Amino acid sequence: MGKTKRHGLVLVNTGNGKGKTSASLGVAFRALGWDWKVLIVQFFKGKWTPGEERVINKYNLPIDYKPFGSGFTWDENNTDKIKQECSKAWQFAKEHILKADYDLIIIDEINIAMYYNTIDVDDVLYTLKRREKWLHIILTGRNVPEKIKEYADLVSEINAVKHPFEQGISAQKGIEF
Repeated sequence: MGKTKRHGLVLVNTGNGKGKTSASLGVAFRALGWDWKVLIVQFFKGKWTPGEERVINKYNLPIDYKPFGSGFTWDENNTDKIKQECSKAWQFAKEHILKADYDLIIIDEINIAMYYNTIDVDDVLYTLKRREKWLHIILTGRNVPEKIKEYADLVSEINAVKHPFEQGISAQKGIEF
């Protein structure tokens, strides 16, 4: 199915459980199977090199990957710096949404950035509505704003039934990053 016949979807992976980013990466892998151009923009993950970035580089996968930030918000005390990094990440993602130079754009942890008001929900919604109708977008992160949830074509909520963090086990390499 060519771009002109494709119906672009807005997918949201949200909830307090683990696997929101992992699910979006599975879609990216599937999209590569159809020779789609894929862009991953990550909020809050610029401090370290996660497994997804490692595999993209190691196997020279045709995925454009752009991390922003200096780690998760609880690692950063400078709220101005957080806002600046979120603004940079959103402007980068927004530019590519409007240019429509990818088939799939994953914007990882944008929901939490909207929740903390570091980027404007209405601007995100307006941009999504202006995208090319064949462009697929995935938004991840807990606490998705209601306006985004209502607009999205698919909202998947991943619930935490049990999590190792509750048992004092820190994030594990290869599983959570």
